[in-house]
Amino acid sequence: MAKLQSAERVSAHDVSDNFVYQRSILAYHKAAELVSGNVLEIGTGMGYGVQVVAPASATYTTVDKSVAYVGELPQNVTFCQMQVPPIEFDDESFDYVISFQVIEHIKRDKEFVREVFRVLRPGGKFIVTTPNAPMSLTRNPWHVREYTALQLKQLLAESFADVECYGVVGNDKIRKYYEANKEGVRRFTRFDILDLQHRLPAWCLRGVYDVLNRINRRSLLKQQSDLTRSIQMSDYAVEAVCDEAYDLFYVATK
Repeated sequence: MAKLQSAERVSAHDVSDNFVYQRSILAYHKAAELVSGNVLEIGTGMGYGVQVVAPASATYTTVDKSVAYVGELPQNVTFCQMQVPPIEFDDESFDYVISFQVIEHIKRDKEFVREVFRVLRPGGKFIVTTPNAPMSLTRNPWHVREYTALQLKQLLAESFADVECYGVVGNDKIRKYYEANKEGVRRFTRFDILDLQHRLPAWCLRGVYDVLNRINRRSLLKQQSDLTRSIQMSDYAVEAVCDEAYDLFYVATK
């Protein structure tokens, strides 16, 4: 039996992931407009961002705690298996650090941000995305925490003097899918009359979360096939941060 793909590993090939994938790949395209020189990515994931950002970089180093990406790497790309923090590179090694949908998984987030600051050269930038907590539909047991716009700014400001705050927003098509997804989640969570999703430890919820999340996404694909398949990166935009942003997109400068 094939292993269930965790909802935390978004696939470019599973159409039921399209709503999340298009939002995720947008961050890489925006990063490619900003980066140059030596770039570090923390959180390779499925690796779909490597081909987007690496061409804009002189060198591109990408690290992940596991080896999920099996594609061929461009010549200027190095992959390292690494659990962070700490970040096992010398001080002032990189011009840019990017990390998308990772910080919410890290217990020692303050240490993580300090380590990013350390490996950046003066004037270097940290580009980070994470889910916007008010837009989450249920507890995600894979996340240690989720941030509001203010909480993420305060975290980054402990190390970085300048923090630019943006958010990933969507058009009417995205809002329609989000509402359909919200209703699907409600159909499952209405049975949780004891609020076990917030009372039980995360480890015992992850398998159930992955199964129900995958069922919900595939149900939406079946019920809203045209809508799900039609979502494109251009249906999202990076704008000034707001409560309705699906993700936070921040740029912190050393």
